Amino acid sequence: MPRRKQRDDTGERAPREKLPDAELEVLACLWQKGNSTARQLREAMTSYRPMTHGSMVTLLKRLEKKGLVSKEKGPVGKAFVYEPTRGPKPTYRRIMRELHDRIFGSSGVAMVTSLFEARPPTQEELEELMRLLDDLRNKRNKKWGQS
Repeated sequence: MPRRKQRDDTGERAPREKLPDAELEVLACLWQKGNSTARQLREAMTSYRPMTHGSMVTLLKRLEKKGLVSKEKGPVGKAFVYEPTRGPKPTYRRIMRELHDRIFGSSGVAMVTSLFEARPPTQEELEELMRLLDDLRNKRNKKWGQS
């Protein structure tokens, strides 16, 4: 009997395997920049992961084989334009669950505290976080019948 692919909280298919750091960084760059050529990705990543054009193309081919990116012929020249085939949320959730469990001993407070000590949030981020916390509190209260 064939194995079903696991799905995450949103119902999207979760990748069967963990991605190596280099592949994950290329995919994250695509999520941030949007559709891009190998050259555009390489240039965007040069400050934190410098690599040759051939290495970038190899990583993109691996991601394509895994079904995480697709490519189309670009408007000019020989370049292909790559795009992610799904959004980042399932991957973000998996990474955060792993950090939460393995690194922070399942303590969400320790994880968030460490994040804010390393990179304090801006005033706008604090306001957004307060709205998020209020929404989470309201959902929890409704679920448990509390006011």
